[in-house]
Amino acid sequence: MDPASQIAANLAATGVDPRVLAALLQPEHLQGPSVLSPPSPVPRVPGIYAWYFAEVPPGVPILDCHQALNHTLLYVGIAPKQTRGATTKPSERTLHCRLVDHFRGNAEGSTLRLTLGCLLSDLLGIQLRRVGSGRRSTFTNVGEQVLDAWMAQNARVVWVTTDSPWEIEKVLLASLSLPLNLQGNKHPFVPVLKQLRKAARDRAKMLPIVHDNGGSRRA
Repeated sequence: MDPASQIAANLAATGVDPRVLAALLQPEHLQGPSVLSPPSPVPRVPGIYAWYFAEVPPGVPILDCHQALNHTLLYVGIAPKQTRGATTKPSERTLHCRLVDHFRGNAEGSTLRLTLGCLLSDLLGIQLRRVGSGRRSTFTNVGEQVLDAWMAQNARVVWVTTDSPWEIEKVLLASLSLPLNLQGNKHPFVPVLKQLRKAARDRAKMLPIVHDNGGSRRA
């Protein structure tokens, strides 16, 4: 059995709606940042999204990673996060909110951007820095725009609406090779990625704060 068929067979046994799996793993189209331009089709409701890449960042192992439309699936995310405990206020984050964070935000508000920026630091000439008051860390306005450009060329996304996205996320993390996911992921690349991100944060603490208020976006 080929890898794609094996993945399909494994997922079919989980009980997840096959239409959801097909939408994420056999997409007809993959969307870039222009999908956020008004009127955006990205819904303001809960759901799960999958990130595919035309170019894989340096050092990321892609053995057994799922492929679709000549892109490699490296990461899945959800909106909102699962509520922990009856006293926790439910998050109001939606698919639209999260895709804005990832395509147009910065490393402080997007774990995917933080990961990509750390992996691409040498290639793109960007560096994680403390900004503003020093409580936040981003790649600065200029660096985040460089990352924007790389993502516009290489990163694509597909999504599915669902009221309990965390249930599907658990299944995908257990069934697929997703090297850029951290939480709840047993992929062998996770410790490497955590160390890379920690090193970037530690280095940022040693450098002066960047009082970065310029550019077309916030740092």
